[in-house]
Amino acid sequence: MNKDEYTIAEKMISVSDTHQLYTQLWGNKSSKKVYVFLHGGPGSGVNDGNKVLFNPKKDLVLFFDQRGAGKSIPRGSLVDNNTDELIKDIDKITNEYELDKFILVGGSWGSCLALAYAIKKPTRVAGMIVRGIFTGRQSEIDFLDNGEFKSFYPDVWDQYLNTVPAKFRDNPEKYHKDKIFNGDDEARKSALAYGNLEGSVMSLDDRSKPFKSIDDPNFDPNGTIIEKHYLVNKCFLKGSYILDNAHKLNMPVQIVQGRYDMVCPPITAYELNQKLPNSNLYFTVAGHSGHDRANLDVVKSLIAAS
Repeated sequence: MNKDEYTIAEKMISVSDTHQLYTQLWGNKSSKKVYVFLHGGPGSGVNDGNKVLFNPKKDLVLFFDQRGAGKSIPRGSLVDNNTDELIKDIDKITNEYELDKFILVGGSWGSCLALAYAIKKPTRVAGMIVRGIFTGRQSEIDFLDNGEFKSFYPDVWDQYLNTVPAKFRDNPEKYHKDKIFNGDDEARKSALAYGNLEGSVMSLDDRSKPFKSIDDPNFDPNGTIIEKHYLVNKCFLKGSYILDNAHKLNMPVQIVQGRYDMVCPPITAYELNQKLPNSNLYFTVAGHSGHDRANLDVVKSLIAAS
């Protein structure tokens, strides 16, 4: 994420003996509309494209890279990288910037982290705007990992199956899970295979992106490895933790969900809306990507109205 005329502060904040997080405070420093943006992945990091959701003349926004992601260091580290620690990190960096109460904005994994934080720290959360809902349940993880979307994208699933030896075609996830944390070229190939799988069903608007090559010098496996670290550990959440505790969240929650989301099944958004006492659900004609036009437009309008 680059500095621009609306950047108020940019610094690394130490949150543990191991981890330092990249942070950027951006927008109008006098604004009473304070947001904390939570990126997805986990592992993807923040980027300048995230800023299009906000009005820098009216909003104050804290962006940061979670542990191991983006500009945070050590890059790609899985040490003490779990949901409880990320929740503590949000407290540490918001305290550093003297942000007492804020609206959480996040999509995909960002929605999961927002909900998990709000359950632990409800008095600090003024509201939430969440998209592409993910709560970390095994059934949601399996939706992508076990190809439950394949009736819509059979070609993508077949391409993924072709990345594993024939004897693993009934369980490609196990093959890649056994390889991806090895720190060698096989790990890079497994990270790429999973990244291609997810990326190929991410967007309803843009289906033109080709599969990346293992020889692509721009391919960085770190984000995917962090993501898989969370998924194989069920996001460090027990069972249906978020849905089981959602009834405790009384702050306003705006939910945006693509009806054609092939990464996070739309039924989760519906179930969450049923559990929350003060929420609205907006289904869009979109996929999972926050940059799909319908998702982008609705989230921007909800932020503007919050």
